[in-house]
Amino acid sequence: MSEAFIVAATRTAGGRRGGRLSGWHPVDLAAQVLNDLVDRTGADPALVEDVFMGCVSQVGEQSSNVARNAVLASRLPESVPGTSIDRQCGSSQQTLHFAAQAVMSGCMDVVIAAGVESMTRVPMFTSSALPQKAGLGFYQSPAINRRYNDVVFSQFMGAEMLARKYSLSRDQLDRYALLSHQRASAATEAGVFKREILPIEVRNAEGAGTGEMHTTDEGIRRDATLEGIAGVKLLQEGGVISAANASQICDGATGVMIVSERGLKALGVQPLARIHHMSVMGHDPVIMLEAPLPATERALKKAGMKIDDIDLYEVNEAFASVPLAWLRALNADPDRLNVHGGAIALGHPLGASGTKLMTTLVNALHLQGKRYGLQTMCEGGGMANVTIVERL
Repeated sequence: MSEAFIVAATRTAGGRRGGRLSGWHPVDLAAQVLNDLVDRTGADPALVEDVFMGCVSQVGEQSSNVARNAVLASRLPESVPGTSIDRQCGSSQQTLHFAAQAVMSGCMDVVIAAGVESMTRVPMFTSSALPQKAGLGFYQSPAINRRYNDVVFSQFMGAEMLARKYSLSRDQLDRYALLSHQRASAATEAGVFKREILPIEVRNAEGAGTGEMHTTDEGIRRDATLEGIAGVKLLQEGGVISAANASQICDGATGVMIVSERGLKALGVQPLARIHHMSVMGHDPVIMLEAPLPATERALKKAGMKIDDIDLYEVNEAFASVPLAWLRALNADPDRLNVHGGAIALGHPLGASGTKLMTTLVNALHLQGKRYGLQTMCEGGGMANVTIVERL
């Protein structure tokens, strides 16, 4: 079986809700990432055989196959197809898996895996809440309700349940949130993200360029303090989760180019990393966010590895309880986790977060001269993807 290699990885800097990326139509924003991947490799755009694009809220500006629409808005030729993937927060991590599987099977040689989410222009839950308000029903069917006793699936409740199960206090979550901001701030000041961020011109509300470039993740709070984080109102009385120890709403687009050995020769480029392992697992949809824990354990076993063999981990900070529970369950080294900050500081653009984390992980492996990196994230419905890469 052929191997799969990452030859380029890019992302926009995160934009806050109503912030510096909010003037971009998500299709056009995603097209900029596709163009940048071609520019970074010097590839003939016609060599790209497919575009897999993650997106969670596939409605409105992100509807009607946002992947194909992004291709049509880019410099890629019309011959390049595209398909949109929804595995909730793991959507673009799944696009990476599909792209690598296409390459490893020998069916394709050059594929783009990407993601986009404008949480300003297409707010979270729009794809389910809007039809429900219009009287078009809801996704939880009678059979699901019977099986799960009419529970309302909620990531917020899942985060609270996870914190209780792993005995995580509000103070522990808040301290982790502060660390995320501190690490992201330090990485930004050191220029760590420069090689992975695609500068994007800021557009106004009418979509016209302002001449100003967006090059820095907008959500980082450089002046964050434990007292300030602890002062944020809890999402539920008696709970431990607040907006300050959860991921930030974010606009962004990200992507990686995956190629085979034939693709490497055709492009004439050096690989950044090799895909070492890919897997996905379903778990309890009620606690929902716990899936990365057993998924990582199973992935390591399938890969014939131990957690200590992994040099750096990226575990998506949907809520602080997720990476902290993951650390506890895996007995993992906290100094290897999200070393440049995570979604609490950098933002979580839903369907774009998978390839966003991979872009940052591959970059960190190269900067630190490390070999193996592992990425995982919790996903709506109680699922988790796990990807292990080897720096080359």
